[in-house]
Amino acid sequence: MTTELLAPLDLAFWHLESPDHPMHLGALAVFDAAPGAGSAADDEALVELLATRAAAVPRLRMRVRDVLLPVGGAAWSVDKDFDVRSHVRHLELPPGDFAEETARLAGELMERPLERGIPPWEMYVLTGGDGGEGGAQAGRSFAVLVKLHHALADGMRAVAIGAGIFDQIADARAAGTRRARPAPPRSWLPGPWQVADRARDRIGELGRALGIGASVVRASRLDLRATTALVAGSSGTRRLATAVLALEDVRRVRKEHGGTVNDVLLATVAGALRRWMLERGERLPDCDPRTDPRALVPVSGRRPSRARQGAGAGGSSGSGNMFSAYLLGLPVSEPDPLSRLTAVREAMDRNKKDGPSRGPGAVALLAGQLHPLAHRLGAPLAGNAARILFDVLVTSVPLPRATLSFGGCPLREIYPMAPLARGQSLAVGLTTYGGQVHVGLVADGKALPDLDGLAKNMTAELDALLRTTSGEPAPSAGVRAEPGLAPGLAVSARAGRPARAETAAPAEAAPAAEPPVPVQLALIAEPAEPADLAR
Repeated sequence: MTTELLAPLDLAFWHLESPDHPMHLGALAVFDAAPGAGSAADDEALVELLATRAAAVPRLRMRVRDVLLPVGGAAWSVDKDFDVRSHVRHLELPPGDFAEETARLAGELMERPLERGIPPWEMYVLTGGDGGEGGAQAGRSFAVLVKLHHALADGMRAVAIGAGIFDQIADARAAGTRRARPAPPRSWLPGPWQVADRARDRIGELGRALGIGASVVRASRLDLRATTALVAGSSGTRRLATAVLALEDVRRVRKEHGGTVNDVLLATVAGALRRWMLERGERLPDCDPRTDPRALVPVSGRRPSRARQGAGAGGSSGSGNMFSAYLLGLPVSEPDPLSRLTAVREAMDRNKKDGPSRGPGAVALLAGQLHPLAHRLGAPLAGNAARILFDVLVTSVPLPRATLSFGGCPLREIYPMAPLARGQSLAVGLTTYGGQVHVGLVADGKALPDLDGLAKNMTAELDALLRTTSGEPAPSAGVRAEPGLAPGLAVSARAGRPARAETAAPAEAAPAAEPPVPVQLALIAEPAEPADLAR
C-alpha cells in the first residue's frame, strides 16, 4: 500500500487534536526481566528488539499528508524517510518504587502530542528504578509504553498493531505462517449497475444518518451541569493510576447474578465513582433516570481476524476506526451495589436488543456521511460539543488469551490508556490478561490530583459485589461499605500488593443530604459485538 485516503472517522480524530487535547491511545506493558538482566547492554538489546519488531509492521511506516481531492481530505502514505529509531526510545527511571515511577513517567509522556509529518506513533522502553515498596521483584521489571494516534487505530486495531512486538506474533510473522491476500482489482469507472447500487446504498445510508441525528438531538442535554471532579478546563497535564482486579472474582459475580463480564465491570466503575465522589464531598445526582450519569459504550465493527490481517499486511483492509456505540445511564446515585449491577445489566440488554447502529450512541457512524471539508472545519465545534453526550471515557480493550512475552520476558501487566475529550478530566481503560482485569486511569493532572483514590475504590466496589454472592460474609453491623475500602485485607491499586485494611466511616459521615447536582458519565468500551470482554 502506498496511498490510502483517511476514512471519515479517522479524519475526524486527526482534526480533533489540539496541543492540550492529544488524540492518541496508549498502553503500558510491564514485563518480568530475565534473571540477572539490568545492565546497559541488556537495556539496549531491549530497545533494539522493540525497534526491529515495530519496523516490521507496515502500518507503522505510514504518515498522514494532505491531498487536493477530495477537498479537505488527507491520505496515508509511506514515509520514504522512515527511521524507526526516531520513534523508539529508552528512558531510565529515577530511583524509587518501580510501579510509582513508571506510572508517573507514563503520565508525563502521555501529555505530549505526537509529532505530525511522520508516522504518528511512539514507543518507549522504561527501565531502572529500585525495589521501593515492590522489593526485589520491582527491580527485575521493565515496561514498554506504546502511543498510537487515534486516527491510526481504534481499540481493537491498536491491539492488532501493538501485538506485533510480542514474541508469539513476531515469530509467526517471521515464519511466514500467514500471507496477506491481495485485494481484487476494481475498475476506476463504475458500470451503470454499480452506479444504481451505490445510489440506493447512499439513499439508505442517508436515511439511517437522519434517524441517528434526530435521536442524538433528542438525547442531548442542554443542562451541562456536572460534578467538578469530571469536568474541568484542560491544564495540558496528565496523571496515570492503575488498579488490578481478579478476573475470577468478576466471573463469580457474573455467575451469581447473570449478565456479562462487561456488565460487572461497568457496574464496578459506576460504584467506584460513587465511592470516590462521596470521599471528595461531591454531590450525587437524583435517582431520576433523566439525571443519571450517561455512558457511551462503543461497539467494535471490526472482526478480530480482519483487524489482525489488516494490521499485519498494512493494507487497506479497513479504516483505523470502525465502531458504533450504545448509550447507557449508570446508576451512580444508587447506594446498593447489587441494584447498580441489575440496572446496568437491564440497560445493556435493552441496548443489545435494539442493536449498535440505532439511537444516539451510533453518533460515530455519522462521521461517514460527512464531507472531509466538514471534518476539517467543524472539528473545534465537534470537540466542544462532546459533553452534550458524555463527560468520562472508559475503554474496554480485548486482548489475546495466549500468554505473551517480549524477548523471552513474560508480560505481567498491561494497562490501556484512552485520550481525554475536550472539557473532560478522566478516562478509564479496562483489559483482561493472565486472569486479571487491568485498569488504567488517565486524568488531567491538575484537575484530579487524587486519582489514586479512584483506583483503590475499583477494588472496594468489586469486594462489595463479591459480598452479594453465595458464601460471602455480610458486612459487620454498624459498618458502611462506602466510601473507603471494605473491612479486611484489600488488594492494592498497584501490582496486586496487599494494602492496609481500612475501616469504613459511619453512615452519617456521607454528605447525602446535600441537594444533588446532575452529573454525566460516558463509558467507551470496544468489545466485539456481541461478544463479552472475557467470559
